Amino acid sequence: MQEDVACVGLSIHSGAHMTLFPRVVELLHERGADDVVVFGGGIIPKPDIAALKELGVAEIFTPGARTTDIVGWVRSRVAPHD
Repeated sequence: MQEDVACVGLSIHSGAHMTLFPRVVELLHERGADDVVVFGGGIIPKPDIAALKELGVAEIFTPGARTTDIVGWVRSRVAPHD
């Protein structure tokens, strides 16, 4: 919150994605930061990806996603921050 970020990216390989992603979205909402884009990746089953998106996670990248694709996605969804 102190840094006025435009997005938060999480990488989760522990299996805790259904706990951690929703909690981050919830905390941002509680602090009035609904404009912060939340995205992430990890080993996440397809049904969970759909559920996370319904909860407000903008995108999930799974193993094998190219870094250039992730960067391109972020750049296309986050306005330049001065």
